[in-house]
Amino acid sequence: MSNATDQHVLLNATGLTKTYRMGGEDLHVLQGLDIQIRRGQWLAILGSSGSGKSTLLHVLGGLDRPTQGEVVFDNQAIFSLSGARLDRYRNRHVGFVFQFYHLLPELNVVENVLIAAMAGQSIVGWSRTRVEARSRAEQLLNRLGLSHRLHHRPAKLSGGERQRVAIARALINEPDVLLADEPTGNLDATTGDQILEVLGEFHRAGQAIVMVTHDQRIAQFADQTVVLESGRLVGAK
Repeated sequence: MSNATDQHVLLNATGLTKTYRMGGEDLHVLQGLDIQIRRGQWLAILGSSGSGKSTLLHVLGGLDRPTQGEVVFDNQAIFSLSGARLDRYRNRHVGFVFQFYHLLPELNVVENVLIAAMAGQSIVGWSRTRVEARSRAEQLLNRLGLSHRLHHRPAKLSGGERQRVAIARALINEPDVLLADEPTGNLDATTGDQILEVLGEFHRAGQAIVMVTHDQRIAQFADQTVVLESGRLVGAK
């Protein structure tokens, strides 16, 4: 359902393995996985609990390192970057949306969004950009239907509203790709569909999205769906 025509490969992951040592045994979460994400694409990764979906998303976003393999972003191998440059990749080029929102309860809606824009900036740098960042935050929240909630704290919001705040926070730095981990998993079906429609609007405007989910309904929103089973891609739709 996308109108994006740019076939440029944004993320290219090759030979990804991830092994954890648990209880004296090796747990193979990812097993030699290859995947590409194109600029402007919406890719849904379907899989049951324990299939490796979240681990894959964390590796693509630089939150976790693979045991073997590499992720290349815009022709740069991200795990060869210095700590500061890898932090910049995570903060500026990818945005994260999680199932449980991860909003800070002591901050209001605008402040929760702005915290992502503040990350990695010096005091001087933030003083120069904060007015523009706040304007963008308010524009995003207005676009997400939350203009009347700017000064509310998360406890005063519904689940769907909290997820919209999380989406705004993920988009505040205008990332190249949005990584969404079961973003509708904590919502009822109607609210979940509303969140998917919101993401669809951003996607139609050119936003690349990678979403992991166990929900088959996601497939109707995405350009492409792949299936992850025991750490391997076993099918595509």
